[in-house]
Amino acid sequence: MESIIEQINKKHLKHAVVDVKSGDNVKVYQKIKEGSKERIQVFQGLVIKTSRSTGHLSRITVRRIASGIGVEKSFLIHSPLVTKVEVTKRSKVRRNYLSYMRSRTGKSARLSGRDFNRSDVNDLPVEVKPEPAITETTETPQE
Repeated sequence: MESIIEQINKKHLKHAVVDVKSGDNVKVYQKIKEGSKERIQVFQGLVIKTSRSTGHLSRITVRRIASGIGVEKSFLIHSPLVTKVEVTKRSKVRRNYLSYMRSRTGKSARLSGRDFNRSDVNDLPVEVKPEPAITETTETPQE
């Protein structure tokens, strides 16, 4: 029997998420609420860390250079504020935590690319909600 905590965790999981790995360049679409308005903001950068890849606490850390300054943001993949994660480029890396990328700039910050099928990675299955069972009675015509 599942514990109550596991049942609550399963309820908050998204039905499908993109398989994101360290070394991927991604676009993260995040809901931003400003007063009574909501908008979608895109944060594009390099995934330097993934943690807890399974479960509702899975998290990625994305790094980008903005106005010459390195900016890092951490995103919970299953958060309702993260609307979409799109992989734009895959790179060949052999580590989970790419902390060495913080000290690299220019050509030394390049990672060797890896071929991947972008449409297969980013297309997610649509959640199908079960329809309530409708019982129909069929009457035979009487003569």
